[in-house]
Amino acid sequence: MEFATPLPIVILGAGVAGLSAASALVQGGQASVIFDKGRGVGGRVATRRVSLPDGTQLQFDHGAQFATAKGAGFAAVLGALQTAGLAAQWQTGGDTGGDTGGGRSQVIGAPAMSSLARGIAQAAGLQIVQNAAAKSVRQEGALWCIGFADGSSVQAERVILTVPAPQLAGLLGPDHDAVRAAASVQVQPCLTLMAAARAPAPFTAARDNAQDLAWIAQDNSKSGRAGNGLTTWVAQTSLPFSLQHLEKSSDEICALMLPLLCRRLGLAANDIVFSAAHRWRYARADVPLGVAFLHPTAGLYIGGDWCLGPRIEAAWDSGAAIAAAILALG
Repeated sequence: MEFATPLPIVILGAGVAGLSAASALVQGGQASVIFDKGRGVGGRVATRRVSLPDGTQLQFDHGAQFATAKGAGFAAVLGALQTAGLAAQWQTGGDTGGDTGGGRSQVIGAPAMSSLARGIAQAAGLQIVQNAAAKSVRQEGALWCIGFADGSSVQAERVILTVPAPQLAGLLGPDHDAVRAAASVQVQPCLTLMAAARAPAPFTAARDNAQDLAWIAQDNSKSGRAGNGLTTWVAQTSLPFSLQHLEKSSDEICALMLPLLCRRLGLAANDIVFSAAHRWRYARADVPLGVAFLHPTAGLYIGGDWCLGPRIEAAWDSGAAIAAAILALG
């Protein structure tokens, strides 16, 4: 990576908080560069695409399942994405499979959840460097130096960190003021199963936090999802199950979750044509920080959904608040 440094603003993390901050900065006339360790944008607003041996193409929203908006700001974002054809409504009410939240209408990406993040990034023309895993963030006089796993580094006048709270110590050091400030945050894991079956769907979505599979959704019931003759499912585990099996391999997790899903759906093992599991180690901020972001020292801003709560909108609001604070400086 080669940049004319120092860069004005570097953002680590291309999840919703990072995209929100960068988008608002662009609107305010300030440029930034986003670095992300992954191959795509959106963080847990994610979609897994699968090609079966016979050429059948499948996809699964294996992270965040939908978005809702309580505030006008994020509602406007979702509205613009729907107008652009990158989001749609997903109605899960009326099913017999369990409590889905009172039949409320949720917003999903179209044709995939990842479309939400890609749409935000494209609309703002954001500069994003992918496959760039940050290893350290340290202050060097009036500047910040960000070191990457490949041995490269960049300098910046300001840095915005939007990584999960438990990862701050690895970047900043365990004794940093920000690490101590975020010590009260509790971010919990979640395990996800993706499966495709040759069988009809008994329901669209079901939530029961008392069950090992706390959430089950027929993924191809969402707008734009083609099951190609198969019924695709995403199941996510309860917190106790997630904590108990977090360190198992993906194959082991799949072997544990798949029989639970088959039992819940009334499927035989030979009805399943594809299955895989994914571990989200930092999935849900059950005890958030309680403020929109941290600003422990000049030039350093830290945010994410873990600041405000386990919702996509919380990540958006945190990033927007960081951008507003920077723009207020002129």
